[in-house]
Parts: sequence; C-alpha cells; structure tokens
Amino acid sequence: MHDIRAVRADPAAFDAALARRGMASASAELLRLDDLRVEATRIVQAAQTTRNELSRQIGAAMKAGDAATAERLKESVKAAMDAAAAATPDLHEQARDALLATLPNRLDPDVPDGADESANVVQHVHGTPRAFAFAPKQHFEIGEALGLMAFDTAAKLAGARFTVLKGALARLERALGQWMITLHTEEHGYTEATVPYLVNDATMYGTGQLPKFGEDLFRTNDGRWLIPTAEVPLTNFAAREILDPGALPIRLTALTPCFRSEAGAAGRDTRGMLRQHQFQKVELVSVTAPDASDAEHERMTRCAERVLTELGLTWRRVLLCAGDTGFGSTKTYDLEVWLPGQQAWREISSCSNCRDFQARRMEARFRPTGGKGTEFVHTLNGSGVAVGRALIAVLETFQEEDGSVTVPEVLRPWMGGVERIARG
Repeated sequence: MHDIRAVRADPAAFDAALARRGMASASAELLRLDDLRVEATRIVQAAQTTRNELSRQIGAAMKAGDAATAERLKESVKAAMDAAAAATPDLHEQARDALLATLPNRLDPDVPDGADESANVVQHVHGTPRAFAFAPKQHFEIGEALGLMAFDTAAKLAGARFTVLKGALARLERALGQWMITLHTEEHGYTEATVPYLVNDATMYGTGQLPKFGEDLFRTNDGRWLIPTAEVPLTNFAAREILDPGALPIRLTALTPCFRSEAGAAGRDTRGMLRQHQFQKVELVSVTAPDASDAEHERMTRCAERVLTELGLTWRRVLLCAGDTGFGSTKTYDLEVWLPGQQAWREISSCSNCRDFQARRMEARFRPTGGKGTEFVHTLNGSGVAVGRALIAVLETFQEEDGSVTVPEVLRPWMGGVERIARG
C-alpha cells in the first residue's frame, strides 16, 4: 500500500514509478478521491462545530422561553447534520484505498528497466553445467522410468498439475525439505514456525494477494484461502503489532505445502512437476527496521544460495527488471538452477525486499530507539528453496546413463545412508 501523502507530495514521480511497470498514471484519480475525502471531512467537522454552537444557543433560547427561536435553531442543526450525513468521507476514503490496493510497489532505482524477463540481469553464475556422456533426460522421464513418479495416478485422484511420488523419490523430497529447514534454523538463525494452511481475507490482503490476485488462489466454501506460500502467514505475524526495536530483525521459516490455481499458466509446463497446484516449499521471512532491509535482502539471498551450492547444483543469481518484478516487491533476486534435461535455466527461488509496502497494509510498526512515535517495519521474503524444483534439479543433474540417480552427499544422512536411487 502506498502513502497518499507521498502521492500528493510528488504526483509526477508516483506516475513515473507506475510507468516503469508499464502502468497508466493513477495520481490524478487518487488525488481526486482524496480531495473528496478532505472536503467531506471538512463538511462533517463544520457541521459538528455548528451543532455545538447552536446547541448552546438553543439552550439559551429555551431558558429565555423563546420556543420559536429554539425551533428555528433546531432546524439549522438538522440541516447541518443532514449535510454531514451526505458528505460520506468514509466512502471516499474506501474508494481511494481500494484503488491504492491495486497498485504495485515502487521499484528501487537500481532495478533495470524492461518489459519482461528478457531484460533481467545475470549477476553471478556458480558452477559449470555437468558434461554428460549421454543425452540427459528430463525429470519426469527419469521418475517414470524408476517407477517412482506417477502422473496418471495423480490425475485420477485430483486432475492435472498434481504428482504422486513413491518410495525413494518420496523420501528424497522429504529429505530435501527436512535438510533445508534444519540448515536455515541451525546455521542461518531463522526460527521455525508451524502455520495455518488456511487463512482469512485480512491475512491475504496484508501481503498483497488480495484483492488483485484472487483468481490465482484456492478458496474454501467457508471463505478461507489456501496459502500460496508460507510468506502469507509468516509475514502476518507482525500484522497490527507495534514491535520493540530490540525485537528486530525477526527471521522466520516454515516448510509447508503451497497451493496455486496457476490460472495464467494454461499450456505452460504441462509435463512434469515444474508448475503444480500443490507443492512443498521452505519459506524465509524477515521483518526489519527500515535501515536494515537492504543488508537483510543480501543476507537472505545468500542463505538460499547456500542450499543450491551444498546440493552441488549449477545456479545463477538474476536481478529482475521492472516488468518482471512482483507486485509487492521493490527489488527481487531470482535464483535459477540449470536443468540438464531441459537444457535451460529455471527459477528455483525468489528473494524480495518489500520495504514498507506490506507493513502499511498490515499496520505493522515498531518504536525506533530514541525516537518518538512509531514507524512501519520493512518486510522481506524468499524461497529457501522450492522443494519440488530442488528435486527436479537433483534428478536431472545427478542422473546416470543406466537411469539411476546419485543422491547428493548432504542428503544421504536424511536418506538413511542411501547413495543411489535405482529401479527396484
């Protein structure tokens, strides 16, 4: 959510920020609605002043026995209060805020311009893609050949964009999630949380999923929403709170299922596990003071990068351009992993700084040390990382010509010492 005072202070800069995202100007309509609110508020306040003044006069007239004057003054009070009732400042404020709620966050100055992912900037590449002596297969070919990945069974149970894993692959997925969450809690200082997978409207609104992205979500018949990521409940821990400065930064992590309708993904990645309605993910969330969020963004991204490095995967860090940066983010790093079967880089983590955009929606504040009043916190989120996509990367990177898969060394303790997955 944007601060209307900032829009009013520099409407041209606000519209220029929207233009970087390919959006039309909005400041004129926002200020028109806010002007209506201001004028309506003035009318209400003037009516209250008039009522108070006339009430004293009515009392004096009644005391003097001047009933006619008292009745005339009462009519004036009624007219003033009727005007106040018609002014409806709350409705103008709601209309203004409804428009504000649909507008994306401002981008940082160092976010590159560009309309789509073709303008993203690769900042770092770690590792070299493995040279294969055979034609590497895609993950679904490997999993089906092992007899441990069943898309037909999943389709029978639930429909398209679901996967059933069995045996060693189910255990490998579990091992990935358990190893990641342990790494982040024991070595990176995050506090693990178990969170609801169903949340209310206010929680979805707080992190920016509502109202704009409702079609991308699953809703239950009692009005709750299945979480698209643990970012939603974790970030909302700070909603409507005033935090002490000593409590910051707050670093939280959770391993949860995520649910997405993939409404805009028709025809994309229809084979395999890349784009699913349900998948596992380890989420990282930080709540910081404003002057600490840039450093926290770098730290969070390094935490996610370590996951990929420890697994022995080839990855790269990409700074997203204006047209590819998400709604609530001011700046996002994507981590992309090389998939030998696809011969392509695919996103496996996004780490974003939202600054005070979500905090304003959630009313999440802190008391600055030595300062007066409160300020909005900054919030950040990142994947640490997507478990299903990590599984895909492991299968494709460590496949062998005989169809088996070598288990990365860091996962072997979580696999009961298993070093290789082969068809039984």
